[in-house]
Amino acid sequence: MTQFFQIHPQNPQKRLIDQAMGILRQGGVIAYPTDSGYALGCCLGEKKAIEKIKWLRELDDRHNFTLMCSDLSEIGTYAKVDNSVFRLLKSHTPGPYTFILNATSEVPRLLLHPKRRSIGVRVPDHKITHALLDALGEPLMSVTLIPVGEALPMTDPEEIRDRIGAHLDLIIDGGACHLEPTTVVDLREIPPLVVREGRGDVSSFV
Repeated sequence: MTQFFQIHPQNPQKRLIDQAMGILRQGGVIAYPTDSGYALGCCLGEKKAIEKIKWLRELDDRHNFTLMCSDLSEIGTYAKVDNSVFRLLKSHTPGPYTFILNATSEVPRLLLHPKRRSIGVRVPDHKITHALLDALGEPLMSVTLIPVGEALPMTDPEEIRDRIGAHLDLIIDGGACHLEPTTVVDLREIPPLVVREGRGDVSSFV
């Protein structure tokens, strides 16, 4: 049965965050709020959970998954970051950006693009997301919750429950989120390539 937690967006209740951690560590798939719409998330090594997320979003192996990270140092564990990339990351995090970088060997193979060995990384600006990441102690494997055939992410937890709740282990109601998805920037080469314009300002990348 899908659980539904109402968590305060400014002061997340530790008891509920800890319960969410238990669900994640048992291989669960959750829907949770971010600074740019709701997302689907699971722990990094949970193959069944990752496959369920791919099925829900109808994603193939070429999709760049995102690691939701707590800070820049965590990004450096999972993605290759040189000095120029670090400066760009530092000036745009936390915030509504997803950056595509070359992955390190710490990233599970099933999350990688089969040819490019790239991974998306992001540091969100949302207190519930950070509470989850702090409790977990590692990144969340994440994708924006954009329904199949639609262009915008879901922002209403009640609608999420009505439409796909039967396939989730937990929905975190943290209130309404922004309508726009993240801005996606490929930093594997300089100058950067803006793959998708979303909430984040792209003027410094073009």
